[in-house]
Amino acid sequence: MRKIIMVRYGEIYLKGLNRPYFLNLLLQRVKEALIDYDVSVWLSDSRIYVSDFEDSYLIINAVCKVFGVHSVCEAVEMSKEDFTDIESQAAEMMSGFSGTFKVNARRADKKYNLNSPQINAKLGAAILKNCPNLKVDVKEPDNILHVEIRDKAYLYVKVHEAVGGMPSGSNGKAMLLLSAGIDSPVAGYLVARRGVSLCAVHFYSFPYTGERSKDKVLSLAKILSSYSGKMKVYIVPFTKIQMEIHEKCPDNYTTLIMRRFMMRIADRLASSCEAQAIITGESIGQVASQTMEALCCTDIVVQKPVFRPLIGFDKEHIINIAKEIDSYETSCLPYEDCCTVFTPKHPVTKPRIDRAEQAEQYLDTENLIEEAISNVEVIEI
Repeated sequence: MRKIIMVRYGEIYLKGLNRPYFLNLLLQRVKEALIDYDVSVWLSDSRIYVSDFEDSYLIINAVCKVFGVHSVCEAVEMSKEDFTDIESQAAEMMSGFSGTFKVNARRADKKYNLNSPQINAKLGAAILKNCPNLKVDVKEPDNILHVEIRDKAYLYVKVHEAVGGMPSGSNGKAMLLLSAGIDSPVAGYLVARRGVSLCAVHFYSFPYTGERSKDKVLSLAKILSSYSGKMKVYIVPFTKIQMEIHEKCPDNYTTLIMRRFMMRIADRLASSCEAQAIITGESIGQVASQTMEALCCTDIVVQKPVFRPLIGFDKEHIINIAKEIDSYETSCLPYEDCCTVFTPKHPVTKPRIDRAEQAEQYLDTENLIEEAISNVEVIEI
C-alpha cells in the first residue's frame, strides 16, 4: 500500500483512434510540469500516475495547471485481492469526517468478483460500522469515498479540479501580442487551453517605458508558461516607429496606425517561429482601436488568421479569469507599456481602410519594420 497521485483527463476520451497520440503528449506535458521534482510519472490503464513525492500539495498544484488534465487526486494504492483490507482502509480514510457520505465505486477491471453496486454496499457497511459520525446519503452527501478497481485498488476522497482543455502542442502554435495589461494574458490562456502552443511578442518603447515595464511583461509570460509550457518572447524596439507615426501621421489615426505596424511585425515574427495564427486581447468596443471598423483596418495588413477569444467578453468577465489564473495582480502593477505612449486625445473610432493607407504614405513602412525586427531581443521563458 502506498500514496499515489492519480491524474485524469476528460476530452481526450473522445479522440478515438487518435487517443494514444494525445495521451502520450499529455504524459509528456505532465512530466515537464514536474521536471523540478524527483518523482516517478507513468501512464497505465487510462490514467497518469505520480509516485515517490514528498509534498503532495506542490505536485497537485503543478499538475492541475497542465492543459488536458481534468482532475487530480491523492489516492491510496493497494492490492485488490483481499477485500477485507480494502474495507479497513475505507473505514480509516473516512474516520475523520462527519455528516453524510456515499461510496462511488468504478470497476474498470470487469473480471473483478464484485460489481460496482456490490462494492458500494460492502464498503458503505464497513464505514457505517466503524464511523459513528457518518450516515448514508446517496443523493447529496457531504463526503464521497471514490474507489477505482483497476490493476490495483485506488481509494480517494478529495478531487481537485484542473484546467481541462487539450494538451499544449496538440493544436499548433500561435503568436500572442502580449502587453502589460489585463486582457492579453487572458486571451493567450484561453487559446492555449485548446492545445495551442504560444510564442509572444511585446512592443517596448524605451525610454518612455522602462525596465520595470519589460520585467512585468516577462512575469506575465512566466505565469502563462506555467500552464502552456516553454515559450519564446520577442521584445520589439518600438520607439522609432511610434515617433515616426507621431510626427508624420494625422493625430486621430496614430493609434490605429501603431496597431497596424504591430500586426505586421507580429505576422512576420509568427512565420519565423512557425506560428500559424495571431492572438490579441481585443474586446469589441472596449476602446477606440477595438471598434468593428478599427479591427477591419488592422486585420487587412496580415495574412495569418487573428484569434480574439475575448471579443464578446466584458471587462468584469476578463478580470475574473485573470484572477483565476493569477495574472491579475501582476497586470495591475503600475508600469505602463507602449500603448499608453503618444495616445491621441480624440482617436478615430470609425476609421476607413483607404484613409489609414493614405495616412501611412509618408512613412517608410518596410524599412521601419525591418529595422525593428533586426533588433528584436528573444527571451526564452
